Amino acid sequence: MNASVRPLSHAPLALPARTIALAEGDGIGPEITAAVVSILRAVDPALEFDRVAVGLKAYRAGASSGFGSDVMEAIARHGVILKGPVTTPQGGGYKSVNVSLRKTLGLYANLRPCAAFHPFVATRNPGMDVVIVRENEEDTYAGIEHRQSDEVYQCLKLITRPGCERIARYAFEYARAHGRRKVTCMTKDNIMKLTDGLFRSVFEEVAAGYPDIAAEHMIIDIGTARMAMRPERFDVVLTPNLYGDILSDVAAEVAGSIGLAPSANVGRECAMFEAVHGSAPDIAGLDVANPSGLLLSAVMMLVHLGRTAPASTIHNAWLRTIEDGIHTADIHVEGQGRRRVGTRAFAEAVVARLGQRPERLAAVDYPERDPLASVAAAPAAAPRRPARKSLVGIDVFVNWDEAGRDPGVLG
Repeated sequence: MNASVRPLSHAPLALPARTIALAEGDGIGPEITAAVVSILRAVDPALEFDRVAVGLKAYRAGASSGFGSDVMEAIARHGVILKGPVTTPQGGGYKSVNVSLRKTLGLYANLRPCAAFHPFVATRNPGMDVVIVRENEEDTYAGIEHRQSDEVYQCLKLITRPGCERIARYAFEYARAHGRRKVTCMTKDNIMKLTDGLFRSVFEEVAAGYPDIAAEHMIIDIGTARMAMRPERFDVVLTPNLYGDILSDVAAEVAGSIGLAPSANVGRECAMFEAVHGSAPDIAGLDVANPSGLLLSAVMMLVHLGRTAPASTIHNAWLRTIEDGIHTADIHVEGQGRRRVGTRAFAEAVVARLGQRPERLAAVDYPERDPLASVAAAPAAAPRRPARKSLVGIDVFVNWDEAGRDPGVLG
């Protein structure tokens, strides 16, 4: 491969003005956001940014959820937000920004593509190309916890039929729109027979309406093991909230680096785009963080907005940068990558390659219309007849702390 940069003419694209909400977040957030914005401005100068504060600044200002009303107003005005990683303070009284935004905005689908970029990014699975579709509002992430006694704490796992139907349909519609051939559902329904059992049964009901797409179910523990060792057997993977959070991090690392992983959070009225990785405060301000995850999330955002020309231009320039061996520390391998660079230099290398296409990796050409637009607007399932309710028993919790706790005495 010729690793030199050929000077190709690239003029910024003339598109209608569009404003998005932008939150740089915490830790490495400000520096990777600045890098991504510099690339966006070079390609799409008509894109404007309405900057809002989320994370530590908002927490310190008294917002327990990590964002104020201005954030909600900005998202309502613009329909999208590009968000850097945030830090949730330890201890009680602080809510997760991500969970709060997803629930408040109705962002029910979390989409996380995980692909290998062999041979330019080291991986044991060069054929990996997986998309994880994660239910985004329910499960234990509802955040409903109780303290029952001095020693016992409880977290509620909430799974609803409408939520299951919505995310299962989204997974199959995504697969169909993108030419994917199989959807794999992963649950733990052999243990959690009601909650995960509902998720699986609804998946199978929805799958019947998509005979052109293969459907299978796996228990999450063996499914995660297979993802780590043989990810090429998967195509689209559908999971409840908690499992998807864990599985997508595993998949991103298996593909090459979690620093490359983008994500989209999609609802009926708006969407949020963010990197999968966290705020990494230990390397904040050192100019070593990889901005690729947030950059590829911004590409997903541009596609969502119908700005497919700049999305393709940026994605291809990024692929060419990776091909040319210009790598940040997390993916640089001595003797393989041509040059190890920092955050700012990586962004400059992408800008220098705007207008170029990769030579060995598959180039990207996004269609004029976002295939996911029809998915996000898919109608909800028809209402079902309410099930008949009957009292079959009562659970009683006893706070018993006598010495010895002899069950015979309690009996």
